[in-house]
Amino acid sequence: MLAIVLAAFFLPSFEPVRSVGNNIFTLFINNKEIGQVRDSEQADKIMRTARRIVLNEEPGIVMIEADSELVGKEVLRGKADDEDEMIGRIIEEYSSSIKETMQRSYTVKIDEYMVNVSSLSEVTDLLEASIRRYVSDTSFNVSLIADSERELPILIPEIIKTEEKETSGPRYASDYLEDCGFFSDFEKVVDNASPEKEENLDDYKDVNEIANVSFANTVEVVPSYLPESQITPIDEAIAEVTKDKEQKKIYEVVPGDTLSGISNKTGISIDEIIALNDNIESVRSIIRVGDEITITVPKPELSVYYEEIKYYEESYEAPVIYKYNDDWYTTTRKTLQDPSSGYRKAVKKTIYENNTVVSTEVVMEEIVVDAIPKIVEKGTKVPPTYIKPISGGVITSRFGYRTVLISGMTSYHNAVDWGCPIGTSVVASCGGKVTYAGWMASYGNVVFITHPDGRQTRYAHLSRVLTSTGSYVSQGQKIGLSGMTGVATGPHLHFEIRIGGKAVDPLKYISR
Repeated sequence: MLAIVLAAFFLPSFEPVRSVGNNIFTLFINNKEIGQVRDSEQADKIMRTARRIVLNEEPGIVMIEADSELVGKEVLRGKADDEDEMIGRIIEEYSSSIKETMQRSYTVKIDEYMVNVSSLSEVTDLLEASIRRYVSDTSFNVSLIADSERELPILIPEIIKTEEKETSGPRYASDYLEDCGFFSDFEKVVDNASPEKEENLDDYKDVNEIANVSFANTVEVVPSYLPESQITPIDEAIAEVTKDKEQKKIYEVVPGDTLSGISNKTGISIDEIIALNDNIESVRSIIRVGDEITITVPKPELSVYYEEIKYYEESYEAPVIYKYNDDWYTTTRKTLQDPSSGYRKAVKKTIYENNTVVSTEVVMEEIVVDAIPKIVEKGTKVPPTYIKPISGGVITSRFGYRTVLISGMTSYHNAVDWGCPIGTSVVASCGGKVTYAGWMASYGNVVFITHPDGRQTRYAHLSRVLTSTGSYVSQGQKIGLSGMTGVATGPHLHFEIRIGGKAVDPLKYISR
């Protein structure tokens, strides 16, 4: 009874137990249970601490694949786990989930070529290695400066001579004082009053130095973060950038050039030249002055320009003096005065690209003995051109020595023969006067044409002659039909070109 009375008296003062929601949380990372925390703020704090520790241990940018989940529940009594222990478990899970580490690096772009190295010091090592391959003067060093005209943080190399770099340090107040007021006026008076020292070549006798160095390519350096797998060790990068590789280059044909001469001059075989140029079919293909031929040359990825200043005592030749004759063809020339070498003292500036001379300039000279120039008279009139006298046909006999089928003996063939059906049209290779048209012994039916440049063409073994002696024909005009008259083993056209009465190889003169 007492208990009932007491219960009735006290019970109205107690409230019933109410639900407060999730009050303890379990943290999971990659579905692995890490521990229990009081709330999401504590979970975030623990994960941030763990991430910071992992990042401090790994240089660069770290990519971690890790999913986190916080699962809450309501309990009457619960306790959060120790934070340090949970941080340790998170670090272990993060470390095992590192996907990739991006390291601080620098991309060196040389025109379209790129290589990645790990530091700025390696960038300068790479660039200076390219310089040292050609310039042994170690006073030339590379500095990297920011390109102020670009929004992105791009560095460009500048090659500076050591003494120039040292003298370009900070200036002091006294330096600026000398640039103005009394000091400035006094310096001007002294400069004006002091006679200029006359330069003497003897002062340059021992001069042999590199005056300037620059890169022939456009070089840019860009900071970046890259996986270690994409960063090239510096030794490999230097070897890759400095080694010679075959690169295509255009060669312009100059007077006197032949394919064999170009081959000797460039060190490239004729077969390689033919393979690189679709318009050159064989060693007998015609090339003209001004034609551009693709060749390959060994060049490194990064090329270097440098200027050499050097003193010389040497023989020299005076430039050729030309006198022009408007009545002569450009193929005609005559020497009016023979040259004689002179002797001089000189200081020359030679510009190189790698080991190849780009240009040479005499910056100072003293003539000891004058050179006598060569004087040449030459024509200005463009000479006539020569075309193939038939359309189609197959070369059956070339110019030069051959075995005669009829006798079996070796003879000298002073023409080129094109095998073709009887009746094929034969045209004048060049315009001129028909000096003979008719029958002539072994030639059979033949036409001789003398041209304005003094040359003569002959067309033999014709089945029919369609012109007459003394008439004038134009280039491409029909003069006969091919055949096999005279001494011939089959239907063909025998074609000659004669210069000064002497037969020459027609294929060297035909333009098309």
